[in-house]
Amino acid sequence: MLSRRFFLQGAAIAGCSAAAHPFMSSVTLAAVPGEQRLVVIILRGAMDGLDIVQPYGDPLLAQLRPDFPVGPDKGATDLDGFFALHPAMAELMPLWKTGELGFAHAVSTPYRDKRSHFDGQDMLEAGTGMDVPLSMVRDGWLNRLLQQMPGARAETAYSVGDDELKILSGSAAALSWAPDASLILSSQGRTLLDMIYHDDPLFRQAASEAMQITDGGDNAEDGTTDPDSPDLMAEPMMAAPADGMAAPGAPAPLKGAVGAAASLADFAASRLRGETRIAAFSLNGWDTHRGQEAAIRGPATQLAAMVTTLRQQLGPVWDKTLVLGMTEFGRTARQNGTRGTDHGTGGAMLMAGGALKGRKVYGKWPGLADADLYAGRDLMPTADIRAYAGWALRGMYGVPVDVLEKSIFPGLDIGADPRFLA
Repeated sequence: MLSRRFFLQGAAIAGCSAAAHPFMSSVTLAAVPGEQRLVVIILRGAMDGLDIVQPYGDPLLAQLRPDFPVGPDKGATDLDGFFALHPAMAELMPLWKTGELGFAHAVSTPYRDKRSHFDGQDMLEAGTGMDVPLSMVRDGWLNRLLQQMPGARAETAYSVGDDELKILSGSAAALSWAPDASLILSSQGRTLLDMIYHDDPLFRQAASEAMQITDGGDNAEDGTTDPDSPDLMAEPMMAAPADGMAAPGAPAPLKGAVGAAASLADFAASRLRGETRIAAFSLNGWDTHRGQEAAIRGPATQLAAMVTTLRQQLGPVWDKTLVLGMTEFGRTARQNGTRGTDHGTGGAMLMAGGALKGRKVYGKWPGLADADLYAGRDLMPTADIRAYAGWALRGMYGVPVDVLEKSIFPGLDIGADPRFLA
């Protein structure tokens, strides 16, 4: 298998820059047994859980956010008489009604007080606590899951998108894909690389395999396609053909950022319908310091598009799928002077899929009184977000609790099972 570390070392040895090296979009493969699918979406920028899943039944929310539209009277969709869903997420309500959508509220990683996006995201993806320096953590919790699962084989874990996801980094192989990356190599480039690596015993075989991947698995000798080779260019994306005409029977293409978000989910679904069992990608844009009413609409619409695309494209596989939308921390309970919110602590996690026991907002609501807020400003976390991820791994893959608490999420007290899996 071609590992990311191998390619990074190869680039250094060859004296190539990352931009010039044709194989820096690394392709490595991994696997887990079973039929259960897990999709993790990292919501970068600190999603405001108090806005996406509005506790409008708490009268203090409207007082803390007088300029924000709060509750069903202002366009949100009622969920259970206490919580309401942000208007930009309304297309997910059919999933709520069928029990395929849920949330966990007042959750957080162990990260506290410093409120750095970078450190918060690193801790979320590493799955560690404050007692472990992030500089010492070299792998992510999804990769440590793969390391604990016997029978690993190609192809099962994908990191999807332009961002490098620490959550799938580590010694267990995982495959990466980016929508804007091209793995096509010109004939001149193939000839040059063949000349460079032909007499190199260290890189010759790896270069040959990598060039095969750039061909989408095409066999140069007979023009056939190797059925065991991952054809990264073969699956159609949710985009219009060059002539602007949609392919017969294809879903109507989405445009702009929403279309790009749907394309990530569409590609993940294409792999999850096959041998892939774990997919991870990220969605940016949640840092809403100013004009949040308008600023949050974009990423919220994109997140809804991702979930609905997964639902549509997975077909019967959806029944075996769990989607977790996780963010590095929440935002302040009070609006700021520019009608936005600042970095906070407690937030919300999205859950979806046929494997979910949905139509419920899980968690213990802490309240929004001054005495109930964390540091007098943030939603108080009442659960560790890692515990929800841990119980997901326990229920879907049978990972023992002691392995979850000691190896995959070091230092975690997983607590009682919230029983959110169907």
